[in-house]
Amino acid sequence: MLVGFAEALAAPEAAFCLAEHGYRVVAFTRRGSRPALAASRRVEVVEVTAPEDDADACVRDIADAVERHRPVAVLPLDDHALWACSRKDLPVPLAGPTGERARFALDKRDQIAAALAAGLAVPGGEGAGPWFVKPALAVVEHEGRLLRPTGALARDEDEIEALTARIDGPVLVQRVVSGVGEGVFGFATASGVGAFSGHRRIRMMNPRGSGSSACRSVPVPDELRDAAERLMEGIGWRGLFMVELLRDQDGTAWFMEVNGRAWGSMALAVRRGYPYPVWAVRQALDPAFAPEPPEGPPELLCRHLGRELVHLLAVLRGASGADAGRWPGRGETLRAMLPRRGDRWYNWRRGEAGVFLRDTYETVAGQIRSRT
Repeated sequence: MLVGFAEALAAPEAAFCLAEHGYRVVAFTRRGSRPALAASRRVEVVEVTAPEDDADACVRDIADAVERHRPVAVLPLDDHALWACSRKDLPVPLAGPTGERARFALDKRDQIAAALAAGLAVPGGEGAGPWFVKPALAVVEHEGRLLRPTGALARDEDEIEALTARIDGPVLVQRVVSGVGEGVFGFATASGVGAFSGHRRIRMMNPRGSGSSACRSVPVPDELRDAAERLMEGIGWRGLFMVELLRDQDGTAWFMEVNGRAWGSMALAVRRGYPYPVWAVRQALDPAFAPEPPEGPPELLCRHLGRELVHLLAVLRGASGADAGRWPGRGETLRAMLPRRGDRWYNWRRGEAGVFLRDTYETVAGQIRSRT
């Protein structure tokens, strides 16, 4: 199996999952990077041109890696890889979206239209602010380089205009919604959408709002299951997917986006017996494949050590201004973060401590570097 990018958050879990099911895994990484998977004993890492430097060269290098390693399939693990792998007809199956499905996975405008048609609540741009101005495209090709624009908060129309001008490409303006992040995971086949599982964020790396550092498995409510099924069937999806949501204090689950590739909390799904990456490969090799989800999977809490440490450092540093009143307390945080029997850790496998330790170090060091 060829997978990538190796520095994607889901990369170690996806690679380990495939290796545990008998695949020899090769992961492509940006030239000169130091992904945690490079410390693995059972995953080979090969370098390609970074798409941020030369998008076309990256596509060629991935195609060359396919020719050299002859994988049974290629599994894109993040938006950059999805874009690159869908730009060229590879001589092996792609265990991910292609054509119109790939465009859907990378364009939030299409996702919002499909979510509204499926009956999901979507934040609009009407009403009083603040608003979040964000790129409509997950990645943008600009002057031969693949960029990932970022959004920001706008408190008035002048800020909306300034942020819109700064983002390279189409934008979305949405009213800010406060709540707790949730995810609905599933797998779509020719015979229907199923193998649902879900998570809820317990803590975020940045208490102001960011990716989760700890998440817990939760049952998927019938209404969300039905809406996700309508959404994915409506666009003819195949394979793994995640519907990202934000549940507010009134209980409304607001649609954020669809991840049409592996997602960050893959560790939680895999630990519960949902090997979504393996299912994606099997479907790529046999379009009639339909997974058999586990019966009575365990309910788990899964934690990312590096992100947990970043969260703890943020809390110990304290907050000021508007954040001061809602910042987590130091004592409360320390008690909540004590390891408990039954906790599971992202990217931990027996015999692969090097991956776990490097991932933890690079996560914390990366956050420190970004602040300095």
